[in-house]
Amino acid sequence: MLDNAIKLQLREIFSDLNAHYTFLIAVHPTHPKYDELVDMLREVSLSSENISCEMVQGSELKFDILRNNAATGITFKAIPGGHEFTSLLLAVLNADGKGKNLPDEYTQRRIRAIEAKIHIDTFMSLECTNCPDVVQSLNIITMLNPNITHSIIDGAIYNEQADKLNIQAVPTVYANGELLSVGRATLGELLNKIEEKFGTAKTTGDTKEYDVIVAGGGPAGVTAAIYSARKGLNVAIVAQRIGGQVNETQGIENITSLPYTTGKQFAENLRKHLQEYPVDILENRTIEKIETQGGIKTLHIKGGELCKAPIIIAATGASWRKLNVPGEEEYTGRGVAFCPHCDGPFYKGKEVAVIGGGNSGVEAAIDLAAICSKVTLFEFADTLKADKILQEKLRTLGNVKTITNCQTTRIVGDGEKVTGIITKDRSSGTETHHALQGVFVQIGLKANSELFAENLETTAIGEIPTDKNGRTKIKGLYAAGDVTDVSYKQIVIAMGEGAKAALAAFEDRMHGNV
Repeated sequence: MLDNAIKLQLREIFSDLNAHYTFLIAVHPTHPKYDELVDMLREVSLSSENISCEMVQGSELKFDILRNNAATGITFKAIPGGHEFTSLLLAVLNADGKGKNLPDEYTQRRIRAIEAKIHIDTFMSLECTNCPDVVQSLNIITMLNPNITHSIIDGAIYNEQADKLNIQAVPTVYANGELLSVGRATLGELLNKIEEKFGTAKTTGDTKEYDVIVAGGGPAGVTAAIYSARKGLNVAIVAQRIGGQVNETQGIENITSLPYTTGKQFAENLRKHLQEYPVDILENRTIEKIETQGGIKTLHIKGGELCKAPIIIAATGASWRKLNVPGEEEYTGRGVAFCPHCDGPFYKGKEVAVIGGGNSGVEAAIDLAAICSKVTLFEFADTLKADKILQEKLRTLGNVKTITNCQTTRIVGDGEKVTGIITKDRSSGTETHHALQGVFVQIGLKANSELFAENLETTAIGEIPTDKNGRTKIKGLYAAGDVTDVSYKQIVIAMGEGAKAALAAFEDRMHGNV
């Protein structure tokens, strides 16, 4: 099952394990996936003397991970191949206190402060690119807090359980039987949701002071932090996740000198470059408030942490825009989806809608046309906005219909799942009901500027106005990237804007203007 190159890598990865790990396999010999699961785990176990397999009688397919014969709290109800193979490897490494994905001490204190007994079920798909991030984050939370257990469930194997819960999107996370999260999420976001749902003991908040604080970890933020650090300044970057929205990008082909890379690889390269400099990386953080009055600015971070500096560079980026129509929130994960790559397979042979005629919408319609029986693309404007080459490809597909000049006004369902949408013709005002089983929302991005709205005027679409070098109207506050009104939201432009903001901030500091 595993080729020789992978086996050699596994020996290296597990070469210095401190504890002994057991895959406790509980699967009935007649299960159709019995051999596949057992063969995979035995091959992994052969990579280290500190890993072994133990078989026990079971009526379903699953295995637990034990550390020195004690439960880690992690159960795989899956054969963790595909994108989840890394989740299996990291589960062992993290349990051994290893792995670059482990959070810092402050985040670990927050995790350990959760006192409620919680069992988490994560329904995932081996084809989903967002699922491993959620699985790995919840595994870390589980290993750091003995009150929490986590089952990773492959919906394709446990399809009856997934159908009973009407799961139509992955990853879908339940905590003590109640829905906790649907779709992509960072460790910090999941920790916030757990704290809000189950409460937490009070943690001690640290106060840290810097010369420059960068808010946001995408291409603009990372570049601003690197440029500031190269000037010899004491710098921190505060973010949910290094890479930001880039982590959600499948492929990148327009970075000069880099013909192709994936979003995840590009984000990892941002991190590696950042780690070459003495920058405090404060990841898995949610900034609740920013005080910008006076010479010293203060970031209030969820959990009580404070970060202070005379210079703040806002690089909080943008996030996927929602329709904000009745039914959207109610049916998210039950027919309303935002990722055609992850959730498309749930709609095989079904009729779906794609809302949005830009590049992302047309790309989604093209991808879904290969899976679904019919795809209808709805665009608010008179014409599609996607690149010409994408529109030409779309027109070759016989099961795709395009409707322009229409507004989606409601998503309708039967209480359990989506059954259709209602649109309004923008010329005549006529409303039409379209019967379908899924809705993929692809209407672009909105600037994440809410933190600064009290202190700065934003544009009509929420962007922060800056001068040509990233300065805002508040002395000592700069902005860069997709959160600003800069033209063209592109990675290379965001990086350039991050560099300009950092250089402008340094110049102002040298002249006593902050």
